[in-house]
Amino acid sequence: MGGEAQARIEDDVRARIRDTGVDPTRDARAVELLVAAVIDEWDERALLGGDAPVADRAALARTVTDAVAGLGPLQPLLDDPEIEEIWINAPHEVYVARKGASELTSILLTAEEVRSLVERMLALAGRRLDLSSPFVDAALPGGERLHVAIPDVTRRHWAVNIRKYIARATDVDDLVALGTLTHAAARFLAAAVRAGLTILVSGGTQAGKTTTLGALAGAIPSRERVITCEEVFELALPVRDVVALQCRQASLEGTGEISLRRLVKEALRMRPDRIVVGEVREAEALDLLIGLNAGLPGLCTIHANSARDALAKMCTLPLLAGDNVSDRFVVPAVASAVDLVVHLGLEADGRRRVREIAGVSGRVESGVIELAEIFTTRDGALVRGGGFPPHPERFTGLGLPLAEILAA
Repeated sequence: MGGEAQARIEDDVRARIRDTGVDPTRDARAVELLVAAVIDEWDERALLGGDAPVADRAALARTVTDAVAGLGPLQPLLDDPEIEEIWINAPHEVYVARKGASELTSILLTAEEVRSLVERMLALAGRRLDLSSPFVDAALPGGERLHVAIPDVTRRHWAVNIRKYIARATDVDDLVALGTLTHAAARFLAAAVRAGLTILVSGGTQAGKTTTLGALAGAIPSRERVITCEEVFELALPVRDVVALQCRQASLEGTGEISLRRLVKEALRMRPDRIVVGEVREAEALDLLIGLNAGLPGLCTIHANSARDALAKMCTLPLLAGDNVSDRFVVPAVASAVDLVVHLGLEADGRRRVREIAGVSGRVESGVIELAEIFTTRDGALVRGGGFPPHPERFTGLGLPLAEILAA
């Protein structure tokens, strides 16, 4: 059927939503019933010769429902479990990432449609976007992470990214099934989490850091209380006693902003047994280090090109907290706070794999933190290295046979 007829049906459904007071974001079933009723009436008129008949009722119902209650032409992309991220460079350039590889879709939008879709998403997320704040980072109700930039920060068009958090891994065994880890490395990491070691997960963009972090958290003992700190909610930890904290943007008056550093400080006051930070980016690294050095185990991610680079970055970020913070304090603090670095990489075929697991001995020589290769990549495979993790007594105290775990 023609686009004009579809538009008339959409307008009729929207009018009924307004009249009935149905919330399309919360009551999808009610919207589906309204759409079905409007299409039924259209078919009745078609029988009397007033309108063209509906050729594909199911397809039309889905399109109209997506338009009034979902995100229109983007909704099928959000519903596709194989798609990991959607981004719009221009109204006629809509891309997706599928299994790590990018694809240009056949979707063609108008500038007004892009603006309308973004405004709908921001309304769902309770965030704002204007010339005074040309960036926005928000979480959608379905768990997707939205980032938008508008001109004149961008050259001409609105730049939109929707990153879907596809929870394919809730424990390390799932990482093995995905090919991210070997059985031996997975068994060791699960034991390390149970033993309370602090683990830094590093890698580049889209390397699988958040997925790996969530899977590692699956090994946290059920009795522990966990506090998570994120810029935008992405983690869904399989833990019983968990409190999730999220940053907040400033208001129109420029007040009310809550930074990640503030969240880390508050989390340390909430009696955590373990703290999880979605990604360490800036000065919050100092407050995290202070908590970790007090004996609190943690899990966090960081952007880096290797395990060595990840530690170097952890030694640099706390310096952003103020001029009175010295590397003479930071480097030994990192060496004693971080126990393991798990580094991931995105392969050419789109798969995410752990490339190295390094142990931090706690020793510093000439300002350089000593690392031990526990697992490393040789000939494209993750194999056992010659190093050992710190704090073997923690494994022993829980009855975990470290030597047997590593020998396996």
